[in-house]
Amino acid sequence: MERVSPWLKAVNTVLTPAIAGRRKKVDRLLDRAVREAEHRTGSTAHGDDAFVEGMRVLLAGYADIDSLTLTGWVGVQQEITDRLENRLRIRKLHALNPEIADEPITRPIIVIGVPRTGTTMLQRLLAVADGHRSPLMHELMHADLAGAGHRRRAERVVDGLTKAVPTFGSIYDMEADKPDACVWVLPHGIGHLVRAQPPGYVQWMLEHDYAPDYRYLKQVLQVLQHGRPRQRWVLRAPAHLWNLGTLVKAFPDAQIVWTHRDPATALASLCSMTETATAMGTGEIDRKEIGRMWLGLFATGMDRARAARSRMPAYSVIDVPFRQLTDDARERMPDLFARLGAPWGEAEERALDAALVGRPSGHRYDLADYGITEGEVDQALADYKRTFAGLL
Repeated sequence: MERVSPWLKAVNTVLTPAIAGRRKKVDRLLDRAVREAEHRTGSTAHGDDAFVEGMRVLLAGYADIDSLTLTGWVGVQQEITDRLENRLRIRKLHALNPEIADEPITRPIIVIGVPRTGTTMLQRLLAVADGHRSPLMHELMHADLAGAGHRRRAERVVDGLTKAVPTFGSIYDMEADKPDACVWVLPHGIGHLVRAQPPGYVQWMLEHDYAPDYRYLKQVLQVLQHGRPRQRWVLRAPAHLWNLGTLVKAFPDAQIVWTHRDPATALASLCSMTETATAMGTGEIDRKEIGRMWLGLFATGMDRARAARSRMPAYSVIDVPFRQLTDDARERMPDLFARLGAPWGEAEERALDAALVGRPSGHRYDLADYGITEGEVDQALADYKRTFAGLL
């Protein structure tokens, strides 16, 4: 199956040799990204060395990918510039408006679970309830006060992805005006690994201190809330599973909703999604490498989350099997809303019907394509499967 448009393959074939020696350009390119972000925001990166250094690690990781294409290299540079701009804008807004720091982020609902377990659908459904609000993709990418519009820039990201990878819409529904994941704000985590597998980044990412990242996420939400009616935030990111302990320290009164699905099925789906996304930025794809990476990360993430959960009050986590988001959704969803103290009515029923009818279709995947057997999944995730056997 062709995963990217023919024109993109042609462009990368002709122009990719021009980015040879990119490893030596990392520092210069990062300095340029900082200057551009400072120019766009009228702010300064002075005092934000840790954030900038994290972007350097990410850029250097991409530079070390032997098969990186021109589009992959240009794309990560633009993303880093955008992330720096977002960061500097948030710092400036907090400095100019100190009262923003007093905005309470009260009892947020945070949807977690390994990728491909229905977290997107659940977040968007919960966001429909009266009194709830989810951050939209364009708000996360370019957070600002009420009335400031950066929608078009997010739309260009979606349009570019759709043209480069026409099949991506059958795997993941992404639109500038729809609720999306916190990974657009969090500077590091597994979200980067869907698009590429930078050498050395996985280990660095797992050892990274995420406390400042989650403080930053809270600052972004405070900016988005300032000057607007206070509503209950509905957040979502599979990446939170790997950092559940840090997440609940940043949002101690959060209600966690953890989605569950047979891990072999979720893993196969994620590997296929990764293969498609990676095809846009690299000229060569090692399916077995993708499979091994995600199997190890699944095991690590679930172990970390189970350990963090053992230190949390039982009432702070609600488990949701994947079947309650699909086959049993109409029967079970009202009960979930009730447990969260959220209303369930005609608007929610219509949203659920639309979500079930509009679920992306046509995505086919096979775990064996990625060099992994179900027996290996069972062995690596034995503790998780034993703990949550009734939910899978």
